[in-house]
Amino acid sequence: MISDADGTPTPPSVSHHRDDPDELLSPASDPGAVEFGASGSEAASDLNWFAMLHTKAQVRATSSDRYPWWVLGSLLAGLLALNITFTVFIVALPKVAGEFHTSITVLTWTMTGPLLAYGLAAPLLGKAGDIFGHRRLYLFGLAGAMVSAVLTAMAPDVITLLGARTLDGIQGAATGTASMALIMNAFKPEDRVKAMGWWTLVGAGGPVIGVSLGSPIIEFFGWRALFWMQLVLLIAAFCVVAVILPGHHGSHEEHAADKLRAKTNFKTMDWYGSTTLSVGVTLVMLALSLSPLQGWTAPVPMACWAIGAVSIALFVRSIQRSSNPLIPAAYFSKRNFVMPMVIRSTSNFAYFGAFYLFPLLMEEGYQYSIGQVGGVAIARPLAFAISSPIAGYLAVKIGERTSTIAGSIMLTVSMVIFACCVTGTPLIMIIVALALSGLGMGVAMPSTSSTMANEVAANEMGVMSAAQMLAMQVGEVAGIQVLITIQQGVAKRRGLLETHDASALLSTFHVPFTVGAAVCFIGVICSFMIRDHKREKPAG
Repeated sequence: MISDADGTPTPPSVSHHRDDPDELLSPASDPGAVEFGASGSEAASDLNWFAMLHTKAQVRATSSDRYPWWVLGSLLAGLLALNITFTVFIVALPKVAGEFHTSITVLTWTMTGPLLAYGLAAPLLGKAGDIFGHRRLYLFGLAGAMVSAVLTAMAPDVITLLGARTLDGIQGAATGTASMALIMNAFKPEDRVKAMGWWTLVGAGGPVIGVSLGSPIIEFFGWRALFWMQLVLLIAAFCVVAVILPGHHGSHEEHAADKLRAKTNFKTMDWYGSTTLSVGVTLVMLALSLSPLQGWTAPVPMACWAIGAVSIALFVRSIQRSSNPLIPAAYFSKRNFVMPMVIRSTSNFAYFGAFYLFPLLMEEGYQYSIGQVGGVAIARPLAFAISSPIAGYLAVKIGERTSTIAGSIMLTVSMVIFACCVTGTPLIMIIVALALSGLGMGVAMPSTSSTMANEVAANEMGVMSAAQMLAMQVGEVAGIQVLITIQQGVAKRRGLLETHDASALLSTFHVPFTVGAAVCFIGVICSFMIRDHKREKPAG
């Protein structure tokens, strides 16, 4: 190991750039990282065997040319442990409803609650990660997820269960924003799209693995065993991340100075902007969730819409006037910051709206059983998971703009195929539509993530991650609720809610899928507006 001028060790063969592990967690780019590792004075003390093993593993990792990939692998292990239970819990809802003597409608809040908690916590946690350190935030998220898993597994009643799952949304906001920020800071701008391909793979593939492994566990051991299994995975992931991502190396004085600077930044952060954004986004998602149940013009949803809109307007005003805004207003004039958010929101609107409509389409329109629907539907997440890492590497060759255009078009075409489904549509066309939907998301997502990240400063990656993921969450909730409401509304107007006429029911899906295609096409238009990251041409 060699040393910089300030005495900070620099691993050999690793450039002193954002992919430098010590720079990644240095006070300059991540001032709160001092909270985790040993300071110079602590390093001089006697170490027990565990600390020695920890230090040896950490030095070996940080001195490797492949260190950014070590960072990526360790972070993705934690994300996999977190999201592996997301979709499989849907399978357990009937059993849980019977055990707690409640309805499935009530238990749908095990999915809605985390989304609302995510929206409320993400802006604040994203900024906190920028100030105190994304490593600290990520480990906090994993530790909180352990608590949530234990509370879920031991839940004595439905209130405790809903509270535990809602808490999990906060942990998702912590780990989601921190992991993306750490990955973006670990990789050079030109290589970020590759890393985000693998990040997307875990996001799409984790739920698939969860369904494959979790369903038998629920059947033979019960739904609670699933969360005890998740606890074990979370503990293992926590240990891996704690070893791979080093703490701060420096003197005691540097440690104290950086800690004081982080506290000062936290006190002077834009609390008004953070609060108004959190409240606004959360109320919009709550309004989207309640409107289909109570009516779009019912008092509570209307109040949520109104207060949410006012809160978002106040946030916009805040970033224009604040001396230390949550998100600098200048970013909103950059097309490579704004367009990826619009694309992520519109894509999630179409993708997740279709995700929830598809089972109804097959069961009501084609008389498929639940098992048959599951067998066919696997084509979408598999295409998503397989294509995303490949698309990350391909984007380096063809550019982020071309990748995003291609992905947005594929997703739009898939919505058009679904909208054209009639009684005689062959199954192969439906499978093609599913595959195009997964391919579209897998191809576009790595490029939109890296494009947005390349527009922001290294010390604002947490806020960037939060903004991007909030756009995804709002699009997801809006797509699910709006498209299902449209389909149910069409069926009600035609008097088909109680009918078993498959052909008539199939026709009720044309309008919602057309709306999904129209919203998705907005993303196609926006994808033409983004610019490729300028890469150096190889010598010779």
